[in-house]
Amino acid sequence: MELTPRKREILRRVVEEHVATGQPVGSRALVERAGLRVSPSTVRAELADLEALGLLTHPHTSAGRVPTERGYQLYAEELVATLEGHPGGLGVDLRSMRDEIEDALRQTTESLSRATRLLALVSAPSLETASIRHVEVLGLQPTTVVVVVITSTGGVSKRVFRLDGPVDPGLVSWASAYLNDELEGERLGSSAIRRRLAAPELTETERSFLAIIGPALLEIGADEGPEVFVGGTASLLEEARAEEVEATLRLLERLERRAAVLELVSEALEPTRAVVHVGPEVAGDQVHDVALVGSTYGVRTTPLGAVGLIGPLRMDYEKAIRTVRAAAFELSRFVEDVYDEA
Repeated sequence: MELTPRKREILRRVVEEHVATGQPVGSRALVERAGLRVSPSTVRAELADLEALGLLTHPHTSAGRVPTERGYQLYAEELVATLEGHPGGLGVDLRSMRDEIEDALRQTTESLSRATRLLALVSAPSLETASIRHVEVLGLQPTTVVVVVITSTGGVSKRVFRLDGPVDPGLVSWASAYLNDELEGERLGSSAIRRRLAAPELTETERSFLAIIGPALLEIGADEGPEVFVGGTASLLEEARAEEVEATLRLLERLERRAAVLELVSEALEPTRAVVHVGPEVAGDQVHDVALVGSTYGVRTTPLGAVGLIGPLRMDYEKAIRTVRAAAFELSRFVEDVYDEA
């Protein structure tokens, strides 16, 4: 069965009416409130076709229809296509924060949840995308050395090394100067870092010392994924309807596992546009009745992190899409400034 322009229009009207009222939508309501210029009998026939296509269903014996997960998905995908172009503002100025990436991500998360009353998720840039901005090697005690690494994303990593014997303070000072001169701007995990630590022009003493403290530079974030900021949990529960509470609680239980959060905000998000996933696409077959609106942010064509909103199927998709796109745009401008200064 062909999904004609009129069927698409009626599906859109059903979704928007159901989102606004929370009630099943009948043919008479569509004609009277939505302003469709066709008869109720024509609308009833179209509603029956949309139900046969799996895009609408009717609860119990009600004459009205409600969207299915497939119906919401199709509606949202078409909505995303109509909202291309320059996104609107988020109402938060991140540029004044400069290198305070953690604060910028946290403020963005709070702004997202406040604006939409949905669960907001923002992932920090992966350390794999960062470069070294500054290295400090300090002697805490005669046999203890600490290495502090500051990355281009504002992250700070600290490692303490305890040596078998006293270390020469001059060697510690040299190591700080050498590592800053040679490694500033190098991408974390790059082979260039390993080469600089074992450069042939170094003395045996210098190479041996760098071999001891090298893990501070080679293993940054090796056992950790990007940090994820979550906001709006209470709002999501407060706004959930009775039939949505169970799905919301299951989702929140899943979010307690860090890997699941990363999966939700990072998988299948395209670098250039917002995406919408509904039902099992969000959190597997165990969770229905929820939807995710997400987008990535980054530098030019390189995505660095993701922005997402999670809520019930019956959400204001247009507002969610516009808000996510605005947040991604603001964060992209922010991280471009940070990386350009690195």
